Amino acid sequence: MENALNQFNSRPPRLWRSWGVWAVATAALALGLVFLQMALPAFDTGPSTASQIGEIAGEIKRAAWRSFFGMSQAEVAPETPKLIFYLAIIAPVSAILSLVLSLVSRLTHEDWRLGAYGASLAVAALVLQFIWWLALLIMGFLLLVSILQNIGDIFSW
Repeated sequence: MENALNQFNSRPPRLWRSWGVWAVATAALALGLVFLQMALPAFDTGPSTASQIGEIAGEIKRAAWRSFFGMSQAEVAPETPKLIFYLAIIAPVSAILSLVLSLVSRLTHEDWRLGAYGASLAVAALVLQFIWWLALLIMGFLLLVSILQNIGDIFSW
């Protein structure tokens, strides 16, 4: 009976000293950064998609003519990195950090649930980012193929 009373009278464990809590927090951060990475292009104020596609097609045609006549290609100005480029690196790094923290949580014999939650969220963030970039790659490839197929129709005289 006294052991049961001591269990309720003891101090609660320090939550932020647990490796599992930090694993869940960094995994949630990684997942949030992946979602932010998906949402940021929607807020970009740039030219319309049609004008961007037209610029790409025009640049392809000009580069082909320069190559045909043996002229040098136009110099491309380096682009300043945007926030989305940094997020593409920070998100998986924080997910991997969360996996390491989950492993440390398990090795220190903490409660397995927090480590498992952190590892699950981290794996979800990694897989979601991989699928997102794969989808962007496929869509970009399909767009480029459709531009090349229709370049004669776009610039016909």
